[in-house]
Amino acid sequence: MLIGVPKESKNSDDRVSLIPVHALKLTRIGAEVQVETNSGKNAGFSDEAYIESGAKIIANREELLKTSDILLRLGKPPNDEIGKLKENSIHISFLDPFNETGLVSEFKQNKITAISMEMIPRTTRAQKMDALSSQANLAGYVMVLLAAEKLPRILPMMMTPAGTLKPANVFVIGVGVAGLQAIATAKRLGAKVTAFDTRTVTAEQVKSLGAKFLEIDLGETGQTKDGYAVELTPAQLDKQKQAQKDQIAKSDIVITTAQVFGRKPPILITKDMIPEMQKGSVIVDMAAETGGNVEGSVGGKTVDFEGVTIIGDGNWSNFVARDASQMYSSNLYNLIEEFWDKEKKEFNLNLNDEILQGCVITNQGEIINERIKNL
Repeated sequence: MLIGVPKESKNSDDRVSLIPVHALKLTRIGAEVQVETNSGKNAGFSDEAYIESGAKIIANREELLKTSDILLRLGKPPNDEIGKLKENSIHISFLDPFNETGLVSEFKQNKITAISMEMIPRTTRAQKMDALSSQANLAGYVMVLLAAEKLPRILPMMMTPAGTLKPANVFVIGVGVAGLQAIATAKRLGAKVTAFDTRTVTAEQVKSLGAKFLEIDLGETGQTKDGYAVELTPAQLDKQKQAQKDQIAKSDIVITTAQVFGRKPPILITKDMIPEMQKGSVIVDMAAETGGNVEGSVGGKTVDFEGVTIIGDGNWSNFVARDASQMYSSNLYNLIEEFWDKEKKEFNLNLNDEILQGCVITNQGEIINERIKNL
């Protein structure tokens, strides 16, 4: 099978979906790999490195699209490129299928098998393919660094002859993969960290990192079988906002990571809360690009709101493009290797397997994923 790696469509994305070391591993199991010219350049991977790994460099993008049996990307493709793909080929990337119904329809009409990396089940067996978690881990780290850069004070306590500087207060809302990494990073930098999540089972994880868990009695809450927080009722959400208000006001940095998979993220910080924070404080809204946890945040931008900096840049892992590429490339290789038929030297699309049942969206001109089909 011929595996193709096009350069990412967004000019602002420096990542690449497959790095040379995994291209080499794919060639060793019998695949052929072709990579568009300069695909890995901005992440630090030269065309020469791909050639040494056994991959072929292709300058003609359309040729790569129409000849590849499997196409590997990070971001979703432009709609006008789907018709250029080889019929019955396999396209693997983040697809946002709950919101991109037009994109899903294009895959269906053009008889492309679309695999969505967001939909990889969160099971022990699929953990090595979980790209959402690998990118979120890096995002948690990056968000703390971006906040620290904008904050007009240091994070650790510092005792000097001129006096003692108190540690900065960091409040993390949402203790998933990104939230836990944000807590760990802020603690390593010396900040005083408090965190909250609607899933009380995360309290122990927060405390194990040396942070304080903010106790809020919201009544019955829980998580899905995949580990995502269950959506709160309007009454519970209002109670959460009010209970968090004091903590937000006394925090130098607030990082929100609350996202409900497949739905618009909840608003956790309203415009009336922000002026209560000290001037110069920083809020990082991880969900800004998909609707936001913070009123006043702007997807893809950093803005000033009454003296408080709100960071909504998005594509967080792209700030560390080399490591982000390495982790995502590993996720893709593990997915392909898991279903690789060593005798036939091809990808075995076993739709009876629970992993592929979860992440394959379209196949042979039909939407076959039950969750997407029932939207």
